[in-house]
Amino acid sequence: MKKVLFLFWMIAWVSCDQQHAHAQAKLAPNDFEAKLNNGGSIQLLDVRTPEEFRDGHLKGAININFYDDDFASRVAKLDKSKPVLVYCAKGGRSASAAEQMAKSGFEQLIELEGGIIAWKEAGKPVVTE
Repeated sequence: MKKVLFLFWMIAWVSCDQQHAHAQAKLAPNDFEAKLNNGGSIQLLDVRTPEEFRDGHLKGAININFYDDDFASRVAKLDKSKPVLVYCAKGGRSASAAEQMAKSGFEQLIELEGGIIAWKEAGKPVVTE
C-alpha cells in the first residue's frame, strides 16, 4: 500500500512540476525590448490599472487589470501558444499574473524585471494617452 501511495505521490509531483515547466523568464529592460523588437508573434500585456496605463505604457500593449474580477476570463482570450510579455509597475502583479497564466496553460511567459519603473529608468519609450 505504501508503494502505491508513494507512486501516486511521485506521479502527481512530476505532473505538477511539468505544468510549471513552461518557459517563464524575467528580462531586464534592454533584453525585454530586444524580445519586443524581435519581429516574432508576441502578445504584450500590461496588468496595471487603466489609470496607470493611461499615464504611460509600452507601445502595442493590451491592458488587462490584474485586480479586475474578470482578469482570468479576459486573459483566457489570448493565444496560449504565442509568447506573452507581461509587465506592471514594479514586478509584483506581473509575477502573480504570469504564475496564474502558467497554471492555465500559457506556454511562454516573459516578465519585465522591475516593471515599467525600471523600463523608464532605462530611458525606454512609453506611450501616453
